[in-house]
Amino acid sequence: MKIPRLRLWIAAGVAAVIGGTGALTTTTAQAATGCRVDYSVSSQWSGGFGANVTITNLGDPVNGWRLTWSFPSGQTISQLWNGSYTQSGAQVTVTNASYNGSIPTGGNTSFGFNGAFGGTNTAPTSFALNGTTCTGSTGPSTTPSSTPSSTPSASPSASPSSTPQGSSKPCDIYAAGGTPCVAAHSTTRALYRAYNGNLYQVRRSSDNATRNIGVLSAGGVANAAAQDSFCSGTTCVITVVYDQSGRGNDVWYQGSGGAGGRATPAKATTESLTVGGSKAYSLYINPGNSYWRDGHTTGVPTGSAPEGVYMVTSGTHVNSGCCFDYGNSETTRRADGAGAMDAIYFGTSCWFGGCSGSGPWVQADLEYGLYPGGSSSWNPNQRAFTSKFVTATLKNNGTSRFAIKGSNAQSGSLYTLYDGSLPPGYSPMRKQGAIILGSGGDCCATNTNLSAGTFYEGAIVSGYPSDATENAVQADVVAAGYR
Repeated sequence: MKIPRLRLWIAAGVAAVIGGTGALTTTTAQAATGCRVDYSVSSQWSGGFGANVTITNLGDPVNGWRLTWSFPSGQTISQLWNGSYTQSGAQVTVTNASYNGSIPTGGNTSFGFNGAFGGTNTAPTSFALNGTTCTGSTGPSTTPSSTPSSTPSASPSASPSSTPQGSSKPCDIYAAGGTPCVAAHSTTRALYRAYNGNLYQVRRSSDNATRNIGVLSAGGVANAAAQDSFCSGTTCVITVVYDQSGRGNDVWYQGSGGAGGRATPAKATTESLTVGGSKAYSLYINPGNSYWRDGHTTGVPTGSAPEGVYMVTSGTHVNSGCCFDYGNSETTRRADGAGAMDAIYFGTSCWFGGCSGSGPWVQADLEYGLYPGGSSSWNPNQRAFTSKFVTATLKNNGTSRFAIKGSNAQSGSLYTLYDGSLPPGYSPMRKQGAIILGSGGDCCATNTNLSAGTFYEGAIVSGYPSDATENAVQADVVAAGYR
């Protein structure tokens, strides 16, 4: 049964609105020591639900956090991501993961979980950060109680700054919708309005020197001139695409000197384009190229945790080789069974046969098959996307439902190709939390990639994005001006 997609954003002090099965709930707890907690139920089904929690620090910087609350209706947590939890009766304690323990003044961090309930699913309204109740206002500085201290994982990329720059970008939009990016990659532009770090790294053949390529300004387009200058008179390859989320989920080529394996890095100068009138370069994948990262300890959803993915790709550089993917894949780099992957596939492969037309199509690589819809039978609602720039999305609640969408990335709205039940044998999902870009999940430790495709930008998010959030991301992609 479809779950109605409804998000109720409730101002401070307003009581939570609680519905029956399928209704979504949001509460905001605000309190007197410099913190605010936003709790939202993102999806709900018979006896179960998914929730997202955002902690905003309004006081002194926090290094190591512990959030506590009490469930009013006897709910229990079954799985949590972006943190660790313990539960004793109704009392819940969540502590930071290794990469999100530091929250600067004015900054925030998020985690999510799946839970169970019986009867009603009343949302908690009181939360405490490091032992002090949150009210949404600042007060005198206090010494936090002893908490697990952690240091964010090191990454060559910079996390988004706290000062907004210009209009919201895809990862700002996802965060506002309660489904924050846990990995954000692009060779063309910043995916946060305040991001001012590196996008990718090039290596030139003349002396094997490397150069990080950043953005022209915070929230802006890639500095293609820096690549042109560095690679002048020689050839360059892209060795790594940096993660803009601050979680260190950089994807390296799967070969010697990178993530290890038998793949090679993509040539850096095969395709140039413009974004908003400024020159940029794509990650132009040919057979033999692939990028990967084991992100299961750095925020990438695992098991049956809900997840969303989007990608901007091209309908003019495709083939039927397995498999031009972007999303969640195996940490083992082996085909580990149904549900071990949750990635967007784009190309002309007709995995189960019976396809109509020649593609390319947006499909879901869930391992052991490229799914055009909810089964191995051809989905008559599928359509080919042959435009120069294509937006593709996939979202999966991990237990019962997934959706595939696509569109021209230069104009128009997202088209829903499928929204319904998971294929038989895929509930629950068994995601492992690695990130794949450019190949299938069982590549390329001992074999090579057979696919071709183009990657401009994309992100993996924690939680099940709303249709409104995905539509807003598509609108931003169109506004970015890919040409």
